[in-house]
Amino acid sequence: MQLLTPSHFHDYELIDCGDFEKLERFGKYITIRPEPQAVWQKVYSNSEWEKLAHVKFVPRSSSSGDWKKLKQMPDQWEVKYQVKSLKSEVKSQKSADGNLQSGLRTANSKLPTELTFRLGLTSFKHVGIFPEQAVNWDKIYSFLHTKPKAKFLNLFAYTGGASIAARAAGADVTHVDSIKQVVTWANENMQKSNLDNIRWLVDDALKFVKKEIRRENSYQGIILDPPAFGHGPNGEKWKLEDNIAEMMSSVLQILDPKEHLLILNAYSLGFSALVPENLLKPFAQKHKSQLEIGELFLNAKSGVKLPLGVWGSLTK
Repeated sequence: MQLLTPSHFHDYELIDCGDFEKLERFGKYITIRPEPQAVWQKVYSNSEWEKLAHVKFVPRSSSSGDWKKLKQMPDQWEVKYQVKSLKSEVKSQKSADGNLQSGLRTANSKLPTELTFRLGLTSFKHVGIFPEQAVNWDKIYSFLHTKPKAKFLNLFAYTGGASIAARAAGADVTHVDSIKQVVTWANENMQKSNLDNIRWLVDDALKFVKKEIRRENSYQGIILDPPAFGHGPNGEKWKLEDNIAEMMSSVLQILDPKEHLLILNAYSLGFSALVPENLLKPFAQKHKSQLEIGELFLNAKSGVKLPLGVWGSLTK
């Protein structure tokens, strides 16, 4: 099992977490937000937190709340992320064929590697990105940048970090989310990242996948990051424990068995990494895919580690 955490997201930092909260820096601004996984005590004092923070989220219910500004800051701002480029990867590789390395570097030197995200203070405590997902953006980019005609599908796609990483690598990208405003936000991130031609769909993820099965479409890359609870655009109900088996059975029917990368994220209290392993293992055995599982986490400046879900992946 692998423990994965972003190592070069310079516009993001987890400063401390504990007492069911987290203190984070996004670009120039520092936020305090609820975090159900942070069941331990804070390392820094409450006074230190409030001295550092620009804004704090104050819940009104389990699903919404308000932001209390402690210092002057805008309601919207931007951060950037540099995906791991082929150039840096090739330099670190040892190969007997130096000419091949040089050719790869030249052929892919024009691929964009900087992603730009517009952040904002929403009533749902989110700001527009899940920074731990940066390790998946790198993985997606690394897999796709040598496959410019690959088709990539992002399900439960939120504001599009994985979508624009895949598009930056040259893939044909389809982005599916059930909330129109979030899809519009993702489109804005694409444009800010100087990219284009992502296919945007406001749809229920499971219904869309079943339509793709009927259309006999397939994808070389798929990522899905389903919530613990959610609703489709027409009121369809989603509960991770109840629906994930049917979802994965359907998704695996549209994954290209010959060449693929699939990433399943599962952010749910109590879920083990063995859950994605059991869901993906039959496909891996049948098609001789490399199956990996693990946890995503963030390293806090204060020294604690914040777990943020389990994952499983298939690669071939």
